[in-house]
This record gives sequence, structure tokens and C-alpha cells, in this order.
Amino acid sequence: MNTIRIPFHYKLFTDEDYMGLSNNQDGFQRLDSLVSWCRESKIYLVLDMHDAPGGQTGDNIDDSHGYPWLMTSEESQQQFANIWKSIATHYKDEPVILGYDLLNEPIAHYFSDDLKKLNAALEPVYKKAITAIREVDNNHIVMLGGAQWDSNFKVFTDSKFDSKMMYTCHRYWCDTLQANIKDYVHFRDSVNLPIYMGETGENSDQWVASWTRLMERNNIGWTYWPYKKMSKSSSMKSIEQPENWDKVIAFTQGSRNGFDEIRKARPDQELMKKAMLQLIENCKFSNCKVNEGYVKAMGMKL
Repeated sequence: MNTIRIPFHYKLFTDEDYMGLSNNQDGFQRLDSLVSWCRESKIYLVLDMHDAPGGQTGDNIDDSHGYPWLMTSEESQQQFANIWKSIATHYKDEPVILGYDLLNEPIAHYFSDDLKKLNAALEPVYKKAITAIREVDNNHIVMLGGAQWDSNFKVFTDSKFDSKMMYTCHRYWCDTLQANIKDYVHFRDSVNLPIYMGETGENSDQWVASWTRLMERNNIGWTYWPYKKMSKSSSMKSIEQPENWDKVIAFTQGSRNGFDEIRKARPDQELMKKAMLQLIENCKFSNCKVNEGYVKAMGMKL
């Protein structure tokens, strides 16, 4: 079986019921459908929280308010632990789910004045979530990403906290040399626990081929990001650009100096609706184009 890593946002659910246990939310319905599809396709699934309460990164990827408030807010930390406990309760006996990647890319590097304090808070935050998970689920692996975009593992001091724990790293845009994964290999060996490259890629076929071989020589599992996108390269499949998509992009990049400017820049709504519906159609697996060179670079069969 192969493995895919699925990001999810707590805002898919409800702040009060966490995982959509009310009629107004469908968080578990969405994930249950995904689990069913993966079971049919014989694919393992890693659940990965991209948008934690309060924000774990402080950047655009977590929809936060420009700061990793999760590391300082007791209320957000409790909600974070409660969400993972709800997930674990729901999926405790689900073998298709390989594990829980608790936070995606926590604590951006921008906060130099607070970095020491923020980094020191990361492991305790993880421990709160793991403690909550283990109240209901002793089956699944928990994955801990390092600080500063899943790259800094010096923040960890207790590798024996849980018996089913491993680490996950990310790395992009570097030479395909042993020196560029040496820090991850050293950390892995020092704690005697697996480390998994949860995100990498965004590069040429030649780079992907060399990077894949490098990770495999070092016994590091990997997932390339993204699986598909509106591009002819650096992904397994390409999405065809819908007609008038350039108008959508122009509007998103236009001036936001006032509501009058926004209204004047607003494109024709029927054209935009047609473009968005066409995007949904183009995203379907059967309508995407396989990037053969990229797939072969990963050592996979077409």
C-alpha cells in the first residue's frame, strides 16, 4: 500500500463541537469519505492538521492572525487537544489511517525576538495532544514536526514520552547532497526513532530523481507536495486551466485600498461561476494529465 498525507483545518468543523458532531458541520463526513476511498484504493492515510486553533505557524499556511498563538494560549491548546481526542475516538480502530501528524510546520522563523520562548512551548503542546489521544487510542502512531517549518529538531528533549511516536520533517529547494539531510539523519539516529519526509518537491524531474534516491539511501520515507496542481511540472498530475482563470487571478491580485476599488475590479460573476465550476471538473482524476517524467523520477510505475 502507498501512503498519502491529508491536511485538514479545524475550521472545517465547529469551535464548540470540534469535529462536526452537530447537524451544521460535516467534518467527519468528509474524512469518512476519504477513508473509504483510501480503503478501496489500498492507500494508507496520514491525517495532518494545517490550521490549529490560534495558529501554529503565524503565516499564511495556517489562517492565523500573523503569530503562532497556539504556543501561548491555554484555551487554544485545550481546544487543540480536544480536537485530536475527538479524531482519535472516531478513528481509533481504523487501520487505513497510518498515523496523526499533529501540526503542520509550526512556528515560522520570523519571530526572532520570541523564538526561544515559542520553540520551548512546542513539545509541551504536543504532549498535551498526545495525552488526550492516548486516553482513547493506543493504536495509531503520532508524528511530531520540528519547529521552523518542520526543520528544527533541537527543540525536542523527550523522545521517550510515547511508545508509538515518530518525527516528520520537510525540506525544499536545496542541493541533493547528503549534507542537506545530515541534520535529520543525526537527530533520527540520536533518538532511535523513525523520521519521515512529510513534504518535499516543487522542483525539476532531475532534482526529484536525485532527492528520492538520497532519501532512500538514508532509509527516510517521503511524500512529495503537491500531488496535482495547475502546472505542467513539479507534480504527479496537472490540472488544465479553466477559461477566464486569468480574470480570477487578476481580481485576487488587484488593489484592496477601498471597497469602491474592490467593487470596480469585480469580474463578471457569470464568467467567474463558470470558471470555478470548470475548475472542479478539471480537478477530477480522470481529467488531469499525468506528468510522466515526474512519476518516473520518483521511481514509480505509470
